[in-house]
Amino acid sequence: MSETNSETAEPRREPPVVQSITTGDIIDCLGKGVRDFQSAPLYGLFFGGFYAAAGWLLAYLFYTLEINYYIYPMATGFAMLAPFVAAGLYEVSRRLERGEPPAWGPVLTMMRTAGGKDLGWMVLTTTFAYIIWLDIAIALYVIFFGLNPVNLYGLLEAIVTTPMGALFFLIGNAVGLVLAMVVFSITAVSFPILFDRDVDFVTAMITSVKTVLQNRRPMLIWCAIIGVFFAVSLLSVFVALIVVLPILGHATWHLYRRAIAPAEATGAAAQS
Repeated sequence: MSETNSETAEPRREPPVVQSITTGDIIDCLGKGVRDFQSAPLYGLFFGGFYAAAGWLLAYLFYTLEINYYIYPMATGFAMLAPFVAAGLYEVSRRLERGEPPAWGPVLTMMRTAGGKDLGWMVLTTTFAYIIWLDIAIALYVIFFGLNPVNLYGLLEAIVTTPMGALFFLIGNAVGLVLAMVVFSITAVSFPILFDRDVDFVTAMITSVKTVLQNRRPMLIWCAIIGVFFAVSLLSVFVALIVVLPILGHATWHLYRRAIAPAEATGAAAQS
């Protein structure tokens, strides 16, 4: 009976193996991200345009609802949702890597089917973190400014001209930075893993954290590059996202390929 069970049982899925990378790998992956965008610009512009349009829509809603104080945290935390929005770009990079021409059908199908329920849980996790950030931002606003609404220009004036406003800005950004680092750690390579491997979302997040911890310096540089790119996008009122998202999305795929050992290598190591 035990032999039968062992024969019919599903093979145990080995967890992805993290590899060491260097700062040079980060720069090289970024360069490959630019080349992938140049090779298939329509796909990048489509996903980047969709992401930018979502930002414009949220900013417009917050402005028309007169909750202007939500606009800045919404914009700064918007990067938390980027790994999922860029998911279609992972398939584009994978096809280019294999020498296959990208096609809309496979790219959109892969977005819908890859990862299954585990991808949904990953999206839920990052969306929850984004909502938590917005809640923290409004709580800080109430602490510093009370329940009286302040329009966007009044808030900017308070931040620039008053000690209380400056303290609000500094504390808010410090809290946001901590939360952003946590989200970065669990999503740095988790979305590409879910798209490329048969693993659950917990394993994907744990592997992502291991990747960051094992490669602290290069991953901190990668995080800083993402931060600079999104700061430029914020200053451009999301316009730069149309180009920034595809470059970072393609680069994330190549970073995943550098930082995580191929599945066949993982299986061979487990058998040995």
